[in-house]
Amino acid sequence: MIDSKDPLFGVHAQALGLWQRRAEVISSNLANADTPGFLARDLDFRKAMSAATGAMDGDRLSMTATEAGHIGGNPAVALAEANQLAYRQETQPSMDGNTVDTQVEQAQFASNAIHYQASLSFMTAQIHAMRMAITGSSS
Repeated sequence: MIDSKDPLFGVHAQALGLWQRRAEVISSNLANADTPGFLARDLDFRKAMSAATGAMDGDRLSMTATEAGHIGGNPAVALAEANQLAYRQETQPSMDGNTVDTQVEQAQFASNAIHYQASLSFMTAQIHAMRMAITGSSS
């Protein structure tokens, strides 16, 4: 499990890695838009982020094992399962079996880029605030 108790960046450090992974997957889809039989893939960000932070679906808390013999979910397994790529639903059938819809992929890539930039901006602001607290000036 990724440490979700980062006091400076919170979950943005994990989110940044997941946004990057998703950008790679979407760019792979776009690169193979003309490859016969290629099946478009995607990363379920919500599922992967829940597994990375150890959070359950919704607002429920995960159970805590207080004894060594307690049975519980393995966070490493949950994270590995969440990072598995899913096939994207086909929106328009093609004769060659390719499921990549370039317009959908480009829209997903743009949305992903905005999310990535937002997490990066938050982290940059946190670093700037810490630098200001340490040095006492904004430079």
